[in-house]
Amino acid sequence: QVQLVESGGGLVQAGGSLRLSCAASGRTVGSYAMGWFRQAPGKERVFVASIRWSDGSTNYADSVKGRFTISRDNAKNTVYLQLNGLKPEDTAVYYCACRVIYSVGYYSPYDYDYWGQGTQVTVSS
Repeated sequence: QVQLVESGGGLVQAGGSLRLSCAASGRTVGSYAMGWFRQAPGKERVFVASIRWSDGSTNYADSVKGRFTISRDNAKNTVYLQLNGLKPEDTAVYYCACRVIYSVGYYSPYDYDYWGQGTQVTVSS
């Protein structure tokens, strides 16, 4: 019922920047929040950032705080993740996700109901 499509990934050198986009379609009206997760080779999928549709309130993982910025355009049903000061350890597949119903949790993948296919971010040394 909800489709999410990420774009904007690529290969950059350490210290570079990327802007990821997540376009939402389908029955997204009334959903609560969007999140970004990432999964590096051999690692579990982990939380990166989240944002509420209603008021734009955000949460960030400690590892990206101060470097990444999540934002949203409600009119376009699109969420962005600005990646600045990229490090090799940021290399991962980045996924956007939709949380339909309010709950106190935000950092667990199980708090989200729909997922995109992912976009690869690779940061070289």
